[in-house]
This record gives sequence, C-alpha cells and structure tokens, in this order.
Amino acid sequence: LRPARAVVPAHRASGGTAGNAAPNAQSGPCIVLSCSGAFCRHARILPCIRHSSMTPTSLPGAPFFAYREGALFVEDVRLADVAREHGTPVYVYSQAAMLAALGASQRGFEGRKVQICYAMKANSSLAVLQLFARQGCGFDIVSGGELQRVLAAGGEPSKVIFSGVGKTRAEMRQALQAGIGCFNVESESELEVLNDVATSLGQRAPVSIRVNPNVDPKTHPYISTGLKGNKFGVAHERTVATYQRAAALPGLRVVGIDCHIGSQITEETPYLDAVDRMLDLVRDIEAAGIPIHHIDFGGGLGINYNGDAPPAADALWTKLLAKLDARGYGDRQFMIEPGRSLVGNAGVCVTEVLYVKPGEQKNFCIVDAAMNDLPRPAMYQAFHAIVPLRAATPANGGEHLYDVVGPICESGDWIGRDRRLAVQPGDQLAVLSAGAYCSSMGSNYNTRARPAEVLVNGGQAHLIRSRESVEDTFRCEKLAP
Repeated sequence: LRPARAVVPAHRASGGTAGNAAPNAQSGPCIVLSCSGAFCRHARILPCIRHSSMTPTSLPGAPFFAYREGALFVEDVRLADVAREHGTPVYVYSQAAMLAALGASQRGFEGRKVQICYAMKANSSLAVLQLFARQGCGFDIVSGGELQRVLAAGGEPSKVIFSGVGKTRAEMRQALQAGIGCFNVESESELEVLNDVATSLGQRAPVSIRVNPNVDPKTHPYISTGLKGNKFGVAHERTVATYQRAAALPGLRVVGIDCHIGSQITEETPYLDAVDRMLDLVRDIEAAGIPIHHIDFGGGLGINYNGDAPPAADALWTKLLAKLDARGYGDRQFMIEPGRSLVGNAGVCVTEVLYVKPGEQKNFCIVDAAMNDLPRPAMYQAFHAIVPLRAATPANGGEHLYDVVGPICESGDWIGRDRRLAVQPGDQLAVLSAGAYCSSMGSNYNTRARPAEVLVNGGQAHLIRSRESVEDTFRCEKLAP
C-alpha cells in the first residue's frame, strides 16, 4: 500500500481534492432535518455522496454533517468555505446538532421537575455557553474561571453547580458571593473548609454530597470516576456519616445528593446500578432526619465515535425515572450534568494535508492540526473518524493506509492510526466528533497558536473565537532584567 512517490511539499501540490474510503462514490438521497429551538421538526431530501465504508447517514454527527454533491456540509454551510475564510486548523460547530441533543434530554424529563446543567468543561466557548443559557440550562462548573465564563455568557448563577475535588477558599468565596445554586462536595475535609468560608461571609452554603458508588462505568480508566480507586466523591459507606456532619455545621445547608460515575458511557446498566445505590442512600439519609430535595444523576452519556451505540438520552432518562417512581421518589427535583452528549458530535476540526510521507513500515499523512489542537488521541488513544471535505474522484489516485499525524515534535502527536485515504498535499480533512474535550483541552505546546472556532446556524457561519496570533501565546510573559 506504500505510494510510489516521494514526499511532496504543500506548495508543489497540484491542488487535487481529498479522497475518502472508496473512489467509486455514488450519488443518492440523504435526509437532513430542519431544526428550530431544541427540536428537529421537518425533513428535506438533499443529494449526498455515499461511500462504501462510510455513508453520510453513518457519519458521526449526521444528519447535521453530510455530503451534498461531493462536498461535506455542516447544516447549510460548505466546510471548505469555512476553511477558505478562516484558515486551518479550524473548529466548526453545528448549533442545530447541539439543540437536537439537548432536546432528547428535555423529552426524557418531560413533565418532571428537572434542571439540565451543561458540563461546560466539555466545550467552554462563550457562544456555546450562551446558546445553552438561552435554552434555560444551568451549568456544571469545576473552577472559578468557569464560573466567570458562565457569567460572561449570560448564565444564571442560581443554576450553577460547583463540582471538583480541589476547590480553593478563593473559589468558594467567589461562588458564594455570586449566589450559585449548589456545591457538589467531594470530601469530608472539603465540608469543613466550605463551612469556614461560608460562616466568614455570614452565609449558609447549599451543598450536595457527591457519592462514589463503586460502579464500573466500563469506559477508559482516565475518565472513570465512580470506582473506589478514583479520586472523586465520598465513599458509599461513609456517605450517611458525612451527611450528618454537613447537617450539623452552621455554615452549610444540605439540599441534595450527587453521583457521577464517568464519561463516554455507552451502556445503560452502570446508570441503573448507580441509581439503585443512590436511592438506597437517600432512604438511609432521610431516615437519619436529613431531607434530600434534589437528586443529581451526573452526566457521562457517550456519543458515537466509531460505531458506538450509547442509549438514546430520552430512553435512558425514562428508564431511570421509572426506577424512581417505583421507589416513591418520582416527585423530587432532578438534575443532570450532560457535556459530551450535547456537543461531542456537533463539532469537527478541519485540517489541511501538508505532506504525504511514504515509509517502510508506515505511511504518514502530515496535517496542520496537532495534539495541542486536538489532544484526545494522544491523551486517551481516542478514535476520531477522519473524512475528506471532497468526495474521492479518480484524480485523487488510489487509496493508501496512513497514520494521520501533526507537526509537533512528539511521536505521540497523532490524530488517527491506519486510516485508508486518497489524499494529496493541499487537500482538506474533517476530524469528526470534535465538539467535546478537544478545543477546551487545547494548549500552546510548541508555541502553536490555538485555532479559530466557528458556529454554524443554518446557512450562517459565525466566528466565535478568533485564531490566536503567536504574540498572543507569550503576551503575559516578560524578559528578565
């Protein structure tokens, strides 16, 4: 499969377009939803290009990302046009995809008292926060900086819950003065510190204890948070005693219980197991005379990266609520903390092929996006589908197997392994499912400026983050005397 040609620099490229899994693409109809608000209402038929290994309807992010007449679109905007205007690498998000994902959770809780708190660490861009705030969402934060972002985006502080194992006194003070809705307390020692801070301000901090139920979420160990060996939450067997201590402290006011077992969960069983254990605790806590006003299920629902089939959000929440109803807790206030499931498949990273480099053991497709822009593959060995912005044509030449890698001086700087592509320098690719934990985890490693971000709404593409300049990367630095 090694191409019979030498390395070709981009400036000598012939200007061909990128190929996909098969050069014999065929045209066919593709259903695209028209979305308004949180729900998709109508469908229209548009021409699409179908490929033998990945059809438009199978693309993660479909139908909001789909081929039309050989070009990859996000909603009604051609991705190649975004790249032409804003350069590469560039993140592009679909507003309709985010609202459709949110709508699934809203349907699952229809008729219930629920507050959806977006876990903003997944994607903390101000325009994304603004979108969810306008839909009535609250926010799950893990730092004082994230609280400032929520307020800057127009979020309501009373709908903010503050999670995280390492809240500082300054952050606690900041959150209390802002009037947030709840602290998810993660240790017994944190209770004592929060009590001190609250009493010094003459306030009572609203608290929920995050329970570690020792439930295996069956996900990557780095994003598993509900096992005994994880740093998060209070051990199941210590929970009642911790609630009794919280109720006795003058600066605290117990309002709820919280559980978050991990991220990218693709099975319903871990959720159902965790709910059973949580409800056992609610029973025991209330038997000790401490009322629980809200139950927070956390988040962690997975998305489709590579044929993953997580449960639909509305179906999952319906099953969980049936459990609560059966045990007499169906009238409580509920909270969930979705992050990845709302934004993950709503974004792509568009990147340009710089060089193709044949080798004895590996062929490399070197692109201008790197591990600083999109760190999930390097950090978690994560899979992201990679597709061309233009469907394959005979002019692209044959397909070859490539490792798609970035320019950073690390062997760990890769975006995809063993991908079958027909590419030439100058072609553009889309890294799919890049809406969560990609840009938000980016860095300036190798003094690389972070990419621009664009939010698409129908036929309009809005720049929501300007591309950094190199000067931006060292703006806060000073030379020594």
